[in-house]
Amino acid sequence: MKLLLLSMQAGALWGFLRNHLEHPGKARIGFVHDAIGRVPEHDTMQAWIYEERQRVVDLVETVDDLFLAEMTPDEVAEALDRIDALYVRGGNTFLLREAMRVSGADKLIVERVKAGLPYIGLSAGSIVAGPSLEPAVPMDDPDEAPNLPSYRGLGLIDSVIVPHADGQLPPYPPEMISSILTTYSDRYQLQPVEDDQAYVVDDRGERLISSAD
Repeated sequence: MKLLLLSMQAGALWGFLRNHLEHPGKARIGFVHDAIGRVPEHDTMQAWIYEERQRVVDLVETVDDLFLAEMTPDEVAEALDRIDALYVRGGNTFLLREAMRVSGADKLIVERVKAGLPYIGLSAGSIVAGPSLEPAVPMDDPDEAPNLPSYRGLGLIDSVIVPHADGQLPPYPPEMISSILTTYSDRYQLQPVEDDQAYVVDDRGERLISSAD
């Protein structure tokens, strides 16, 4: 498998694409929006939303915007067949996982990633790659996903990514990160990832790398 699991900064993105795609500058990337859904143009989150997507747009030829919650399994399968890599953006981890479940995208994504489709996640997109979402409860609101029956993740890796582990972002202060690591470390294999780091999975194994912008 080929995974790049980011926290916030995406300096490792181009190197990952270059290492795993034959023609990265000509690539078509599927960009999954469901961790935030459709946000009105006047919303205060728009600048952050635009910036995350623009980092991908600036590197590749085509970006396909995917709203999984609005798609059928057949539409998801067709979209995955068209792309060279999948990017799953940040936002609410539980909302994202719910969209993957109701659309049937979860099983399809796991199947395609195990078959070689590169997977890039950022924050929520990184968390869902692991075995459980439970350690994200202090960070995100599970009530935003009322139709999510469990905290099961995609299970692409054995560890649960803990993004923003340096505690520099105001919503995720050091006290919260410390509490997550203390509370859940006896139940899960946790992998803290700071905002200028990324966790890579490929044929060389699993490792933390720098991802400073």
